[in-house]
Amino acid sequence: MNPSNETLLQLDGVTKLFPGVKALDAVTFSVRAGEVHGLVGENGAGKSTLMGVASGALMADGGAVTLCARIVRGDPELARELGLAIVRQEPALMPDLTVAENLYLGVPLRCRPSLSQLAPWATGLLRRWSDDVAIDPRDRVVTLGPEHRFIVEIVKALAAEPMVLVLDEPTEHLLAEDVDRLFKHVRAVTARGACVVYISHRIREVQQIADRLTVLRDGQGQGTYDASSLSEQQIVELIVGGELDREFPAKAVAPQAGVALRVDALDGPGFANVAMRVGRGEIVGLAGIDGNGQRELLRALSGIVTSKGLLEVDGRAVRIRTPDDAAAAGIRLLPGDRHREGIFAELSVRENFSMRSLGLDLVGGLLSKRSESRRTRDAVARFAVKTPTTETPIGSLSGGNQQKLVLASVLASQPVVMLVDEPTQGVDVGARMEIYKTLRATAASGVGIVVVSSDAHEVAGLCDRVLIFSRGKIAKELAGAEVSEHNITSAVLTSTTVRERAPGGVSGFWKWASGDLAPIVMLTLAVLLLGAYAAAVNEFYLTARNWSGVLPLIATLALVAFGQQLLMLVGGIDLSVGPLMGLVVVVQSFFLVTDAGAGQQAIGWALVLGVALAVGFLNWLLVDPVGLHPMVATLATYMAVQAVSLILRPVPGGLIADDVMEGIGASIGFVPVAMIAVGVLALLLEFGLFRSRWGLSFRGFGSKPEAARVAGIHPRWTMMAAYMGCSLLAGIAAILMMAQVGSGDATAGVNYTLASIAAVVIGGASLFGGRGSFVGALLGALLITQVNVVTTFLGLTDAWQAYLLGGMILASVALYSKSREMAVAR
Repeated sequence: MNPSNETLLQLDGVTKLFPGVKALDAVTFSVRAGEVHGLVGENGAGKSTLMGVASGALMADGGAVTLCARIVRGDPELARELGLAIVRQEPALMPDLTVAENLYLGVPLRCRPSLSQLAPWATGLLRRWSDDVAIDPRDRVVTLGPEHRFIVEIVKALAAEPMVLVLDEPTEHLLAEDVDRLFKHVRAVTARGACVVYISHRIREVQQIADRLTVLRDGQGQGTYDASSLSEQQIVELIVGGELDREFPAKAVAPQAGVALRVDALDGPGFANVAMRVGRGEIVGLAGIDGNGQRELLRALSGIVTSKGLLEVDGRAVRIRTPDDAAAAGIRLLPGDRHREGIFAELSVRENFSMRSLGLDLVGGLLSKRSESRRTRDAVARFAVKTPTTETPIGSLSGGNQQKLVLASVLASQPVVMLVDEPTQGVDVGARMEIYKTLRATAASGVGIVVVSSDAHEVAGLCDRVLIFSRGKIAKELAGAEVSEHNITSAVLTSTTVRERAPGGVSGFWKWASGDLAPIVMLTLAVLLLGAYAAAVNEFYLTARNWSGVLPLIATLALVAFGQQLLMLVGGIDLSVGPLMGLVVVVQSFFLVTDAGAGQQAIGWALVLGVALAVGFLNWLLVDPVGLHPMVATLATYMAVQAVSLILRPVPGGLIADDVMEGIGASIGFVPVAMIAVGVLALLLEFGLFRSRWGLSFRGFGSKPEAARVAGIHPRWTMMAAYMGCSLLAGIAAILMMAQVGSGDATAGVNYTLASIAAVVIGGASLFGGRGSFVGALLGALLITQVNVVTTFLGLTDAWQAYLLGGMILASVALYSKSREMAVAR
């Protein structure tokens, strides 16, 4: 510990209220320079909430936070600039951004390199963690497994060179060698005079690394102690408020009759020729260095990945290709990655509990909410889940309470075989014992249970037999008295001394197809092939006369598609762009007419800007401050803007002046100047999207808004910029359209709403935000316009335009969705 004893983080009397819960009650907590301060307590005790307040991510309802001699109140950007970095239980990473981009946004401005040096900078940071770290900084975070996501989160925090480093359950997904690396970095942080807050349910880790520790219970501080002065049992008693039986429940004395699960010659990604059986009432553990097949086997048995071989459940041969097949056979999985695979964070406790056993709540084929609520209340009481009500979103519960509810949900489905991946991950010591007793009681009822855990002590205490995996095969079996922590560890280490990772299950094509370049390449090929076919059928297709008329249409659609793309990046959509274009033309039909003076025309051009920005601001106002869904808000604006246009021009009228039309339609040869400008704009926007702060901010916010907010991206300003930018680009597109319609027509732009959305989707954008391409949107606009022209050349009806457009949208969404699904880490 640094002898200066300077306090770097001080929280005085902090209180935090959530609906129906007092999460923190006048908690005081301080951390000195040069020390590791452990923070322990049960799930729901308030540890993560306290650090959320300290980091500025949460606003305290009472008390004060002082960080490096400055008051911090609900400002994560200020906290970060003052030197606080936090590693959260669920990594605050933006899944659609690359590892390098997440690292960039995750550090203060003073620590960021130029974007041209992003890749080597990120590589250097990762190599500080480990020379052989298997993380490519160019990979999207969504493709990483839990272990690598946590390493990126830790590397991001260390890269900020923090004065206060908060580690919230940092080792839950780490292998033993990475835990050692983490501790080495922790000691390096304190050696330079900074401090570390270490939150963990693993008491031995806290004792090993912490100088002092503070105990929280039910949102209240229970005192601060020298870590070396307390035994493990004393710490546990302070956490739970009394003595706790920490012994594992007794194992079965004699096996039950029957075999719950039989596996023979089973092959799958990461394992081969696996043969095993699990008796009824038996708990079988799968152990080994991570990546040697045990977890992959569990996922194959649950239907998440495909496998080949013999499977029998309760004596019946079954074929499992999907999770539905596994559930129908009586196999249920308690997933290890709770946040991604175990819960629906926005849904209620009731909905999360009942989703695996909805059949029990059907009355006459309809879901009975009364039955669902009754079963949920019984489960909450039985498993001691701390929640204000059963209607509370499960995402607001602590990790341990989430885990207990998922366990209750799995058991409610009445499985024959239960697969359990890391049963007590992120769970406090009290809840851990409850889970052990529940699993043993479940086995006693005749259920066969297969457990994968990285904790050899847990495997030894819980399991009747243990199968040791090495290089995708069962290398050894331990049974009876042989099942001990020492024997498991010894068997794992002597089976293989080299950690071998399972080969990736994603083909090169799917990995390429999930990238940003794929839509551009595929669209380019589609445009060329369609053009070649049209040229072969009709020689007029490639003439300058034809393209001089087609290119202005492409430029107009591309501009409004750019606006739609800008908004989709942040997870929005604008249905009002078409009527807005019509309104701009209608307004101009009063000002840009023949014989209009310079002053009148200047007003007209200014109104283009004013009307567009006003509509964009209105859309933002309805979506963000008011809180309407983007489709509802912009549909309302659609109708309002269309109504204004029709009031001003019930029928088309007001001819646009010829000189204005000629200026807008100026060309170089047969290529309109506007088309050249749109092409240049597409390249500039594409460059900015991937090589500028605003591009990273937009993509990051659309990928995961809360993680983006924690990274210092301002949600309100980002959303406002996107909505107003979308409307501004639609307004500019209306100027090009004005040269095509020639008069004030209120309905002229209506078709551009759906066409612009189609262009963006075909161009590779995600409707959920975070992904997209302006070059892709340009090519999408080109392809749509080309299809419309080609159908005319081929003498097809207008219905074929709709058929082909719909088919292109379906094909694009299907291909992009499938490729991105295949690339996600499993």
